[in-house]
Formats: sequence, structure tokens, C-alpha cells
Amino acid sequence: MTPGVPAARARLNEAAGLRAAGLDEAGRLLACGRAADALPLVERALAERPGAADVHHLLGLCRQGVGDVAGAEAAFRAARTRDPGHDGAAVALAELLGATARSGEGLSVLRRALAANRRSVALSVRLAGWLTEEGKAAEALAVLGKPAAGAAPDHAVLAAQAQAYRALGQVDKARAAQLRATALYPDSAVAHHNLAALDGDLGRFEAAAQGAARALAKGSAAQTWLVYARALLGLGRLDEAERAFREAVARQPTYLDAHRELAQLIWMRSEDRHAATAVLDGCIAGHPHVPELAGLRATILDHAGDAAGAYDALVQAIGRHPGQAGLHLAASQLATRLPGGAGRGVRHAEQALALLPGSDEAQTALLAACLGAGEAERAAAIASALVARRPFDQRALAYQATAWRLLGDARYAGMYDYAAFVRAWEMDVPEGWASLDSYLAELAGVLGELHAFRTHPFDQSLRHGSQASNLLASEHTVIRAFFQAVDGPIRRHLAWLGRGAGPVRSRNVGGFRFQGAWSVRLRAGGFHTDHVHPEGWLSSACYIALPSSGAEERERGAWIKFGEPGLPTAPPLGAEHFVEPRPGMLVLFPSYMWHGTVPFESEGRRLSVAFDLLPGA
Repeated sequence: MTPGVPAARARLNEAAGLRAAGLDEAGRLLACGRAADALPLVERALAERPGAADVHHLLGLCRQGVGDVAGAEAAFRAARTRDPGHDGAAVALAELLGATARSGEGLSVLRRALAANRRSVALSVRLAGWLTEEGKAAEALAVLGKPAAGAAPDHAVLAAQAQAYRALGQVDKARAAQLRATALYPDSAVAHHNLAALDGDLGRFEAAAQGAARALAKGSAAQTWLVYARALLGLGRLDEAERAFREAVARQPTYLDAHRELAQLIWMRSEDRHAATAVLDGCIAGHPHVPELAGLRATILDHAGDAAGAYDALVQAIGRHPGQAGLHLAASQLATRLPGGAGRGVRHAEQALALLPGSDEAQTALLAACLGAGEAERAAAIASALVARRPFDQRALAYQATAWRLLGDARYAGMYDYAAFVRAWEMDVPEGWASLDSYLAELAGVLGELHAFRTHPFDQSLRHGSQASNLLASEHTVIRAFFQAVDGPIRRHLAWLGRGAGPVRSRNVGGFRFQGAWSVRLRAGGFHTDHVHPEGWLSSACYIALPSSGAEERERGAWIKFGEPGLPTAPPLGAEHFVEPRPGMLVLFPSYMWHGTVPFESEGRRLSVAFDLLPGA
């Protein structure tokens, strides 16, 4: 869990100390990302009021903002010593501990603070949210408890309950909690915003758009404009969505999520990186003190095919903001992929780890860089520690297996046993269709209408193609039939896997639930880069339509391949296993397995559906 400074910034205006002389300006500076400018103001105030818990709290936020983790922790603890009931300091300290891989300590801080102040909504909501993120949603619901007889729960409590129910797969209960909030607080823009956001996450885009419009009528926040824009995007109203994204950015010029999604929409529609970064470039010019904006620009450049330019931009940003761990993390990933950059990748990751001691994210970046630098033994040791803490972290498992492969460790063969874990099945014919061929032809037509973009989104594996998301929420009869057609093959696959040890079979309880489903359409020259699925347990590739074959078939064009890492290694490692796709074929495999697509040049499109699975009843 790494909420860090942004979550703390959102609470600044709640601190009574900001109303004291000098601290209101410090709070404004910190909220704008200018921690270095705010720090001397707070230090002067502390000299005048050394016993003020609010000032120590704000000092901690400033020190955290400039990368002084130890100083931030000391300041938060000082605030708690001077005022044990200071909820803001307790939350900030807990989040700092969580960001530095000390989740156990962070949870203890929140538990002790809540035990001392059981009526604190802020503490119960934050603790419940943390537990939900840690996979303890049932415990989160217990923390939130039941409201006193006749008392209406705060809508923040209802939102936290909805989050926990959703994590448990109880979508109806999650939405019921948000609906209750809007009924109890009909004039609350926040309650309507939360319901709209949940509907958007569930793919209920029409309801999300209507809910966001109601929230905007009560309070026009940038965050609600973002929810509205996402709903419009889901409805395919692309021009309106772009205008709504622009409105979110106009209302909060440093709003990172809004900038990212606006740039992504422009990129997918135009395949023009200059157009995609135009709004962001203007914001960076006006707000050069916000390092996250520079990091986002580098991400866009990278996904537009300019990794070298992205790295150079990050190096310049690091020069301006040397204490920002996030910039070093991004630079590590890019440097490792550039020719001769493995050593720089390791150094960037080490710097990030020094700024965030014990951070799992920084450890993962260092692990990846070590694989590229030929430091397989060091990589294996880091991976072992990560997997010990998070045994079902699919990315950590993939990196660990890669280190074992480089070292010739026999345990690799057990993890990447293709005969035991990878299998192709034929889809069932869903009810209402005479044959699988007739169903696939109709499904291809319906899916084709969903592919509205010229090119790929950011942070995805596909290249030279488009993606249509949120298939699980579709009410179209043909798309709903897809999940009927794959239900039988999935259940046969689970029976074939059986129970046993290891990260796959130990979680096989005979049932499953879907964790996202999407469609990908690749054009000539298209492929998937090698990747894993961090959110899954089992993953899939289901083929709906394929390009024409021919002489290229000998080169395995459009085939799915397994085993080639999606990051540089020294020495390089190639693919080990290939599966030739056929229309109607469903391939299932562990989510931690590296997989990608061999590029093809044939005429036609490669149309597929993919989904992730998690264990379920």
C-alpha cells in the first residue's frame, strides 16, 4: 500500500493549524506540490509553537513531500505525542509506514488510534480501506460495524462498505450501500459522486453519466468531471468525453488522472503524440514544481514509441526534483530497456529504495533492473523476500521464476511447466446458436462495433491495434452469451488442474469469478508485448477471428508464445512454448506466466477476447 503524500494533501484543509498565521500559505503550497517552499514557513511556525500537534503534522507532510522519510516519521510521531487524539497525524503516520513496506506497523497505528477514539469516522474509514486493499474485506466490514439504532451512517462509511463488498465480489451489496448514501444525503454531491464512480467501475455507464450529472448539479468538482468523462467514454460519446476531461483539467490544472486519461483519449483517436501531450505541456510550463506531471509526460512518450526521449525527460525532471522516488522508479524501468542502460536502471532503483526504505514498489523495480544487469542472484534474493510477503503477487512470481531460469534453478521448471498449466479448449456453443461458427461470426460483428480507436491505450501490451474494455458489464445478448460459452471450458480446466501446492493449484477451490474482460483487435504488424497479468490468478486468450494464413504460418505469425520475459535479461531469454490459435479456441494459463504474440503481416484482423479469473465459490 503506497498512498503517500497525495492522500495526505487531501486532508490539509481539515487541519485547524492551517488557520494559524503563516500555515494557511504553507498548506496551499503543499497542496500544489511545493513542499520545499512550504517547509521553511512551517519550521518558523514550529519555533513559535513547539507544542502544537497541528504544526508537527504539517511539518511531517512537508518533509515527506521533499523525500525526507525519516524526518516525516519523526514529525508525525511528535504530533501524536503532543496530541494522542490527532486523527490526521495517525493516518499520515500509518500511510507513511505502509509506503515503506511496514504495513504491519501502519495497521497497528490505526488500530491503536481507533481503540482510543472509537467514534472517529476518519479512522474507521481509513482502517477499513486499508484492510480491503490488503485482501481483508470481511474484517474491514467488521471495523465499520453497524450504525447505532436510529443513527444515519456517514456517507464515507457507506462508501467504505461499498468498497469492501465489491472486493468480496458482492456487487449488489456494494451498490446498495452507495444508493443508501444518496437516499440519506440527497443534497450531497459527494454521495452522488461515489455512486456514479461505482457505476462507472462496474461498467454501468448510462447510470454513471446520470449520477455524475446529478453530482455536478450540486457541486462541480474536478473529480466528478473525471467520473462523468469516463462514463461518456464508456458510452462511446468521444467528443463529449474529451470536453469533460478538459473541464476536469481546467478546474484542477495539476490533476494527474485527468491529464493522463485526456492524453490517452487523444492518443488513441489520433495516434499523434504531440496532440496527446499538448494540454499537459501547457500545464507543466505553468506548474514546473509538480514532478508527477513530468513523470506522466515521460509515460506518454514511452507508449508513443519514444523511450529514449521519455528517459531524457525523466533525467531532466530528476535534476529539478532529486528527492522524488517516483521519478527514479520510472527512470529505472526505462533505463533498463535502453541499450547499455542496465547499470543506470539499477542505480535509479537503488536511489528510489533509499528514498522509500523497504518499499515493495522500489524493491520490485530493483529486482527488474538486476535481471537486466545480469545480477540474477541478487534478483532471486529480492524476489524471494517479495513472494514471502505477497505469495500470490503475479508480477513478483514472474520475476522470481525469471531469476531462477537465469540461474539454472530446477524450481523454474515447476513454475513454467507448460504441459501441466497451459491448455487450449474449444468454446461451447451457447444457447440460441446452431453452431460455434455461426456464433463466432455474429460475435465478431458485435465486437467490431466496439473498437472505436485507431491505436492502443497506455500501459497495455498491445501494439498496432485497439482495445475494447468492460465486456463484463455489457448487456448485449451476443456478448453475454460469450460468458456462457466459456463457462464449461473454464470448469473443465479447473478440474484438469486439480488441487495441490504452489500458487496455482493451492488456490483452486473448484470455482471462479471474472476479474475483467476485454477485446483486442490487431491489424497487420500488430502484436502483444510479453507481459503478465498482475490482477489475475488464471488468464486467457480466446480467439474470435484470425488473419489469413499462408507462407507466414511457418513463422508462427499471430501465435501466442510463452516464456519470453517482458523485460531485458542478461543473458537474453527467448520463448519456450507456442500455441497456434484457431477461431473458437480458449487458451488458459497462470497469470504469472510471461506471454505475448508473434507479429503478423497477413491481411485481415486478429480479434480476440481476454479475461482474468480469480478463485471463487
